[in-house]
Formats: sequence, C-alpha cells, structure tokens
Amino acid sequence: MTKTKKVLVAAAWPYANGSLHLGHVSALLGADIIARHARSCGYDVLFVSGSDCHGTPIAVEADKQGVRPREIAEKYHAEFRQNLIEGLKFSYDLYTTTTTNNHCRVVQEIFLKLQRDGFIYTKTEKHPFCLSCKRFLPDRYVEGGCPICHFNSARGDQCDECGNLLDPNQLLKPRCKICGNSPEWRPSEHFYLRLSAFQEQLKRWVEKSEGWRANAKGFTLGLLKEGLRDRAITRDMEWGVPIPIPGYAGKGIYVWFEAVCGYLSASKEWAKLQGQDNLWEKFWHDDSVHYYVHGKDNILFHTIVWPAILLGTEGLHLPDRIVSSEYLTLEKRQFSKSRHWAVLLNDFLQKFDPETLRYYLIANGPETADADFSWENYYTRTNGELIGVFGNYVHRVLSFVKAHFPGGVETSKELSEPQVELLKTAEDSFATTGAAIEDGRFHDGLRLVLDLAAHGNRYINNVAPWFSIKENRSQTEANLAIAAHSIRCLAILAGPFLPTTADRISRSIGLGETGLRWQYPQPRRIVVGKLQPLYQKIEEKVIAQQRSFLESD
Repeated sequence: MTKTKKVLVAAAWPYANGSLHLGHVSALLGADIIARHARSCGYDVLFVSGSDCHGTPIAVEADKQGVRPREIAEKYHAEFRQNLIEGLKFSYDLYTTTTTNNHCRVVQEIFLKLQRDGFIYTKTEKHPFCLSCKRFLPDRYVEGGCPICHFNSARGDQCDECGNLLDPNQLLKPRCKICGNSPEWRPSEHFYLRLSAFQEQLKRWVEKSEGWRANAKGFTLGLLKEGLRDRAITRDMEWGVPIPIPGYAGKGIYVWFEAVCGYLSASKEWAKLQGQDNLWEKFWHDDSVHYYVHGKDNILFHTIVWPAILLGTEGLHLPDRIVSSEYLTLEKRQFSKSRHWAVLLNDFLQKFDPETLRYYLIANGPETADADFSWENYYTRTNGELIGVFGNYVHRVLSFVKAHFPGGVETSKELSEPQVELLKTAEDSFATTGAAIEDGRFHDGLRLVLDLAAHGNRYINNVAPWFSIKENRSQTEANLAIAAHSIRCLAILAGPFLPTTADRISRSIGLGETGLRWQYPQPRRIVVGKLQPLYQKIEEKVIAQQRSFLESD
C-alpha cells in the first residue's frame, strides 16, 4: 500500500433526513473495503464517518412531520448505525454524528482560526424571504426551475435532476418549499469562505496529485479553470453549529462547511475514547495516507472546500486518494425517494442476505461510470456468480473433505502441473487483488477473487475426486488438499469484499484472526469442522415480487 503504516479512511457522511437507499450504499462501500484490506496488511488504520445531522434536509423533514430536527436526526442516525454496521458489516472505528459537543467545538475552532487569518469575512446580500412563513429560505426551503436542465423542482442548493450545485438566486420562478408562495428578496449578512485565496495552491496540488479517480480530477480541474468564487458558509437558520461570534442569533454555520470538518472532529473524538487525547495526530501528519470515499455529487466538498480549509488551518494532511463513485440508477431511472423510486437499504436487509448486496454493488457498482441496479441482474449475477461459482466451489470441496477425510487433508511433496497452476494463481492473487483495492479498482479486485474460484472449479472437475477416491485415496487427498488450500486463500482474499463470507469459511477450516492476514499462507493440514451454507439461492418469485412492489409505488 505505502511505506507508511498509518492510513485514514474517511467515508462521506450521509444526511440523516431519511432512510438510505442502495445508491447511497454504492458510494460508501469502497471505504470499508479499503479499511479492511489495510488492517489485514497490518497497517494502523482509522476509519471514521458519521451521520450528517444538520442543515436544511433535516430541518425540512422535521417541518413536514411537525417535530424537532433533533428527533429526525436521532431516528435516522440509529437506523444508519444498525444497517451499516450490523447489517452490511461496515468496520468503522467510529461512526458518530455532527451533533456532538466535540464536533461543535472543533468546527468553531476552525471557523475562528480562518476568520482571524482573513479567510472568512462577512458580506451582505439579498436572500429569498417568505412573507407568509415569515422566514428566510435557505437552500432546500426554496425550490424552482433549474437554470441548466430546466427541471421544475430544483432546490436552492442543488438540482436533483442534473446534479449541478446552485444558489437560490439562480432558480427560475422560485417558490417557498413550505407554502408554495413566491419569496421576496431581503438583505442578510453572512460569513463567506475566501476560496479564491486558495486558487493557485489548490491548482498546483491537484495537478500533481495521484491516486484520484478520473471524474474527481477532471471535475476539480474544471472548477479551478473557471476560477473559484467565495461561498457563504452560514445560513439564516439555527439548526446547525452556532456561529462563535456574538451578534448572530438566528444564524448558524452551514452543513457544507461543517460536515467535512467531521473527519477531523471524529478523529479527535475517537482519540478521546481511546483515553489518549492526542492520538489523532499520528493520522493527520505527512507520513500517513488519506482515502476519501464518496459519490460524485460530493467531489467539490472533498477536493476544493475541505482542502482549502486544511490549507487555511495549516499543518494538517491533505487528501491523498479521492475515490468518488458515479451514480447508481434503479431500473434505468434515477433514485428518488420523493418520487417513490428507490430500494431502501432497511427494506432490502429484511429480505435478503447483506453479503449478496455487497457482492452485487462491488461487481456492478458505479465505479468509473454510471451503473444500474435491476432486480433481474441482481438475481442473475448473485445466483450465477456468487453462489454458482464462488459458493459452489467452497461447498463442493469442503463438504467432500469433511465426508471422506474427517482427519483433514495435507499437500504432498510432489506436485502435479494442475496443482502447481492452482497454487500459483492463488499466490499471485494477493499482489494483484491488493493493488486493485489500493487503487480503488474494486471491480477488478473482486473479479480476481472470482477468477480464483473459477480456476478451482475447473481444477476439481479435472481431478474428479468422486471417481479417484475409489481407486487412489492418497492421490485424492493430495488433490483435495490443494483445493482446500486455495479456499483458505479465498477466505483471506474475499475478506475486504465479503467479510461474513470470509468469517464463515475461516470458522469451517479452523482459521483465527491471524489466519486472515493479507499474505500468501504456507500450505498446512486443513481439517473441516462444522459446515454451513455460505448463501441461500434467491428464488425468482421473490425477485418478481420486488419488481411489482417497485412498479406499484
């Protein structure tokens, strides 16, 4: 991975304004793969994220339900933790929220430092004000036509249809989200981040950066070519981190500034929980490597805003690897909870094995181009690849060993050419799969794991132990020992992608935590213990039912 053994993995913070859908998961899953692989390599890893609990998305949902914003945030934060950690087995070292006192303090300290050094200043501009609701309309409180794609329900911060970031004054025929009336424009004073001051520094940094996905680098260079403009980092709303300067009651630091500060605040919170307040520092110095994992709609905040904040605060590590996914569509249409076109993670996990989702979103995720989730493709690939190739190989070998060699199998000193070839494929897979993960090429990494399983299936078909055991038991044992060893390798190689699968295999053949280190293991006697099916085949009628549910919505 790198000469250093300190790795920070920073996954984007999902908005706690509603349940996660599969599109959200597709953008976050890579972070867990990177963190798990780095740990298996023996690196010192800190994997942090949390729920983004401030801003207009939560406030609008709270208004809709007639409750306080905190109630909405706490409800979905709990759901996220349950589904991501318990369901999908995300291995966060800390999954926190932006509502902690620690986060508030860290954000305010950063704000004051930037303000003292002249990188934050005040300016008065006109903002939409609803006469009926008697309030300013920040971001999602105002809707209108998108000036770029002309979608009629674009928000004051972004258009859901084309994905472009917007300001309220850009909207065509703006209207209040709450009452639908047209706003008037009134002056309001706000704090601005002087992004323009970092134009040249950021340009030099981005140009020489490596390990970014092409979409992130291209998009960021495009923004820099246009020239950075200063952006308001406060809003006329109290639900957020308070401005640490007297005289600004009713205003707060806005989410797009404070949420990215969460990577630092979460690191500090984690350190405190370890009983060593300064432990976070080892991950934020120059000898560490930082991975930032998110969707393409978050590129701006991770390649412009957060690096500018880091440059302004001085002495903290800039991002190294930007792993930004493209969009996942659903049956060829954009995910949209508001338009009832979504597969919610909470619903999925109640009906299907989480491992199948991890597999499908890695194998068919929007890594470098938009990808589509279809129930038919999920059914076909899960049954055909994960179960039919990987699961079938593991089961047929281990069940045969358990039935005919209860004392285990051990490789012989003399190896046949097919045995050597399978061992060579297994050994080579560690370097190639590891390199793919470190480069953010998760498709390729998972494909290498499946290729090893496919090679194993061809090998076991050729040696045909169900025939040879009747004539040559010792040769059959030798052949099965090689296959069982390749399955031991598969448990390690699959670990970052399919952790529950790796755990099930390792328990079946008596591997502990140390047995899953990212290195080619030397062959040894393998004894098969209690077996359990890796997966259950998905029934076509269940898939048909899911399609009908979606279409009925």
